[in-house]
Amino acid sequence: MVQKIDSAAFRAALGEGKTLVVDFYADWCGPCRMLAPVMERLSDGYAGKAEFCKMDVDDNPDIAREYSIMSIPCVMVFKNGALAGKNVGFVPQEAMKDFIDKNI
Repeated sequence: MVQKIDSAAFRAALGEGKTLVVDFYADWCGPCRMLAPVMERLSDGYAGKAEFCKMDVDDNPDIAREYSIMSIPCVMVFKNGALAGKNVGFVPQEAMKDFIDKNI
């Protein structure tokens, strides 16, 4: 399951050192809407390994600025509070799974 988070929840999860897979998106973004069900399907296979989250960049511009998110969708993997990997743009499910596997 992919949980929607805000800046405060994101910072708290990073501070706890959780492994996060964060989908940065906006409601108006077509490719973001295409990626959402892919992330939802993938999240089930990573229970106990990573938490899947999504964050609206329009509602949380501070995080978008901090991580220089200029294009969306942008999926980032965080491990132990640090950025481990970044994927920009829509990719098919198998490619996204490979990206996540490589970075968690």
